[in-house]
Amino acid sequence: MKIRLPHAPYIANKITVDLLNSGYTKFLKGVESVKKVSQEIIEEDLKKELALERRVEELLEENEDEMEFNRVDRRSMFWMIKKKIAKDYDVILSYEDRYNDLAHKILDRLWQEDLIEYSVAENVVKNVILGALESYINSFEDIEDIVVDKIRGMKRELIPGSDEYDVVFERLYKEELKRRGMFI
Repeated sequence: MKIRLPHAPYIANKITVDLLNSGYTKFLKGVESVKKVSQEIIEEDLKKELALERRVEELLEENEDEMEFNRVDRRSMFWMIKKKIAKDYDVILSYEDRYNDLAHKILDRLWQEDLIEYSVAENVVKNVILGALESYINSFEDIEDIVVDKIRGMKRELIPGSDEYDVVFERLYKEELKRRGMFI
């Protein structure tokens, strides 16, 4: 499943909560610093993928006529080009490998910046971070469905995409995350 940029703060929060509750780590400079580093690394990774996808779209647009003439499926071509140039953008396409890499980067930076300490094997802490990523990813669609159902059940109709809808969605989304123990 592909993570989107708006999810970065929630995933960073889930990582922070899980590290805090793991019993393996001690936060040396507070919760917010751990959350901030996690979010920065996730956002950096997502922005690299967005840049890659913009470049793929540019290449497709440049070759639109030729693709149409040869009846090439745009979606298939998109993935072929994306796979071909992903390394140029330092993007790992395998989600399993990518999330593992993110967990390593987060742990390394938290350690290098003296934000956490731990007395267990590094791999144990990395797996807490990886587990938090995977847990969030596995549950976020369910959470979104619950929030949308709550909004539909409201007396006043909210229009998806409106500012009011977005504010209510955000509030309900955070409430659901808190209910599940995924938000501080």
